[in-house]
Amino acid sequence: MVGTRIEKLGSKRLTYNICKPTLKKIIFIIPALILLFSCTDDVKEEEPFPKIEIVKAHFEYGYDLNEFNVIRDTIRSGDTFGAILDANHVPQNEIFEVVSKIKDSFDVRRVKVGNPFVLLNSKDSLNKTQVFIYEKNKIDFAVIDLRDCITSYNDQKPITLITKTASGVISSSLSQTMDEQHLSPYTTDQLATIYAWTIDFFRLQPGDRFKIIYTEKFINDTIPAGLDEIKASVFEHRGRAIYAFSFIGDSIMGITDYYDEEANNLRRAFLKAPVKFSRISSRYNLKRRIKFYGNRVRPHKGTDFAASIGTPIMATADGVVTKSERRGGNGKYVKIRHNGTYDTQYLHMKNRNVKVGQHVRQGDVIGWVGMTGNTGGPHVCYRFWKNGKQVDPFKQDLPASEPLSKEYQESYFNHIESLKLQLDGVEY
Repeated sequence: MVGTRIEKLGSKRLTYNICKPTLKKIIFIIPALILLFSCTDDVKEEEPFPKIEIVKAHFEYGYDLNEFNVIRDTIRSGDTFGAILDANHVPQNEIFEVVSKIKDSFDVRRVKVGNPFVLLNSKDSLNKTQVFIYEKNKIDFAVIDLRDCITSYNDQKPITLITKTASGVISSSLSQTMDEQHLSPYTTDQLATIYAWTIDFFRLQPGDRFKIIYTEKFINDTIPAGLDEIKASVFEHRGRAIYAFSFIGDSIMGITDYYDEEANNLRRAFLKAPVKFSRISSRYNLKRRIKFYGNRVRPHKGTDFAASIGTPIMATADGVVTKSERRGGNGKYVKIRHNGTYDTQYLHMKNRNVKVGQHVRQGDVIGWVGMTGNTGGPHVCYRFWKNGKQVDPFKQDLPASEPLSKEYQESYFNHIESLKLQLDGVEY
């Protein structure tokens, strides 16, 4: 035995015995084997797997847009829902069926010129519209799905709320100051609504000032979509600081109101005026003399608010419409009964927006400023009754709204603590 080689295979020992004659044979065979294998064909490399392109889904409006031919356009003058579908290969009988089925959820006659729409068309030679999407505004949109059973629904784009602060010092008017701070007209309108019962915006003084904390809506975190709400504010008017904090004071009804730092409701039973950012052109005056009528006394039992034609007229308090008609010198007018004590009337409207028997809430638009009846210019004549007698609303001790219920006050004071600190830290 020439030698012994031991290899370990796991835990076993294998012993090979190699004799001299056998060794000679092996030495002779090895070169032959090397020559044999060197003559064989080279082993071909395996071909690589074909590359698979992964298309990332692109979702908008709840659909993967990669599955459709997408057409984006805007409603133009003369466009109709039916004409748009017809131009995109939807047969007339199908259009009629669609309009009939969705009439209760989407009125195809109300598409507005300038509003965007999106068509999701089939990816075939027909290129036929399968989904119609109409954008009502930056956030809200309507979807009409024409595939299989026709469906129609309303939805919203996902939005993000970002909290911001702003401040300003009045130089001439609230709207001008807000504009100088690059705040939207809607923010101006909202701030005026909050303080409509406590501040006379016709009598702001230079130096009056405000601070606000508000949330702004953004689509896809980048596209501004307008004001969400004013969370807190303070308005210094004639040296008096009036705080306002948004809070749901009725968890059952879910009604949001604004309260001051002592939990008093800023809302009063009646608004100071039926129109915003207007001026009083003629006050209640029982001894008024009119030159046109020979300087004779012609009592004026209303308060005239001058405003441009089409300005919204608001109900100054909750109530029920008792009259909505056109008559003589009143022109088109609306009268509202608020309770057993108070009634209000709004004259010379361009158009009315309510019917007799309809319940209205404070701030609801009941009509628009016009020049119907006896009037020398566009305005609303606001008349105020107390116990059946016309009186001057500015000389009435009108009731305030109820303060925040005691059961919510602890939660309210905890809620406003950080907001007040943040407001006080905002610089003018």
